[in-house]
Amino acid sequence: MASEGEIAVVHYTGRVAEGEDAGEVFDTTDVDVAMESGIYHGHRDYKPLEFRVGEGKVVPGLDEAVESMEVGDERTVRVEPNRAFGERNEGKVVEMPRADLEARSDAAAEPGELVRSETGETGWITEVDDETVTVDFNHELAGVAVEFDVKLLDAYDDG
Repeated sequence: MASEGEIAVVHYTGRVAEGEDAGEVFDTTDVDVAMESGIYHGHRDYKPLEFRVGEGKVVPGLDEAVESMEVGDERTVRVEPNRAFGERNEGKVVEMPRADLEARSDAAAEPGELVRSETGETGWITEVDDETVTVDFNHELAGVAVEFDVKLLDAYDDG
């Protein structure tokens, strides 16, 4: 089994678990799945993910699932929002003066554009009117249950 502190090597595919987008792939380490799902990015290297179990570098639900797997095991795990990308927080949806945003970015404010806050958070513009811009700093999968198809390829101690 993959133990806390060991390096886990996994192939995975993440999907939305329920709702109108159920089954939609949002991330994968498999190039064929990425291409079939329309999420392929040429700059990305599709290879197994390596992470230290228990270090908090992946969503908690995936980390926990790997801890109960033997090398070679494959499973699908459902992960609720609080163990995935967090609950949606309306406090992270902010309105700001359009002029201030456009002065900082030297670009016109358009819905769907990404912006970075002064504290380094990334959000996207959801609404624009003459005076204000609404920016959502929640993770795009906040409040969404997800599932991961996971295969544990290896687990080793690097120390």
